[in-house]
Amino acid sequence: MDASAVADAPAVLVGFARALRAAGVDAGPDRVQAFLRALDVLTPGRRTDVYWAGRLTLCGTHDDLERYDRVFAAYFGTGRRRAGAPRAAPPSRLRLVAREAGPAGEAEAGEGREAAPVATLASATEVLRHRDMGELTTQEHEQLRRLLAAFSLRGEPRRTARRRPARRGQVDPRRTVRELLRGGGEPALLRHRARAVRPRRVVLLLDVSGSMGPYADALLRFAHAAAHGGPGRTEVFTLGTRLTRVTRELSHRDPDTALAAVAAAVPDWSGGTRLGEMLRGFLDRWGQRGMARGAVVVVLSDGWERGDAALLGEQMRRLHRLAHRVVWANPRKARPGYAPLAGGMAAALPHVDDFVEGHSLAALEHLAAVVGGTRTGP
Repeated sequence: MDASAVADAPAVLVGFARALRAAGVDAGPDRVQAFLRALDVLTPGRRTDVYWAGRLTLCGTHDDLERYDRVFAAYFGTGRRRAGAPRAAPPSRLRLVAREAGPAGEAEAGEGREAAPVATLASATEVLRHRDMGELTTQEHEQLRRLLAAFSLRGEPRRTARRRPARRGQVDPRRTVRELLRGGGEPALLRHRARAVRPRRVVLLLDVSGSMGPYADALLRFAHAAAHGGPGRTEVFTLGTRLTRVTRELSHRDPDTALAAVAAAVPDWSGGTRLGEMLRGFLDRWGQRGMARGAVVVVLSDGWERGDAALLGEQMRRLHRLAHRVVWANPRKARPGYAPLAGGMAAALPHVDDFVEGHSLAALEHLAAVVGGTRTGP
């Protein structure tokens, strides 16, 4: 194994943990450290070692297991399953993209054992995370779609008026009295309650105009995963020359079926952009009535406005007053020398809480963290 391959292994494995976090798995720094320590003992270049080390250290709940399998399949590619593998081992569609380890690896393969790949693992996938989605090849788009299917989007948590049992907090009179009666009036432990925590509603306003064409497919798949991957409700609208609510179309579990339904429902695909008028329509019909109140509203657009930029600024001011947080994700922001000088973007920016990039998978992972209330680097 060459030195460069070994040096790349930690970055690839940490990138895998980032993809898990984007899918909703709570793979925090402590679990990632345990994952890396486990692979120091095992073989970081062997598929089954990576799979089981990650499954045992990065997953915390039963729901994490399905997400883990989907992310593992998307991140490390697809391939054959070795002969004689136990039924609970990684499915046959999972493999690491790797090279053979030389004569010793060939000998192992001859004995029916899987060949040990080098530690570069899925370095191509790690590179793909930072590639501009508008410049990918057909094969890279397919890999990106598998990774986007594992995404999860959870709104920033908020405390509700409802109470739930808790270890500390206010005394719960009803539960405490019931406990006393159950013990025949003998002294019992005090029972407590606290406010329940739920994620805020997330509203995605997705620009499908001609200038956003290279990113529209990936962003709609991101919206589809957001509508299915989190516990809170996510509403999705498309913006162009018309405003279209596509939440129902994205309710299909299969991404391709959902996108076909969206394509049939959106009449202004790859047309012009009238962001100010569309935002006014959204606020008048849905936002003012409650959909945007206390929600995290995300605008995914490059900010090109063919209408009145002053109208866009006025509607963004209205939106900012209603929403808990307004986030603008712009795919053009990552380009060298970019400055928000276009009329629409310049008018909207004073009323935006977070202005982030939206051109790559890593940028969407950062966007998901911002929507969830986590402030991380891009």
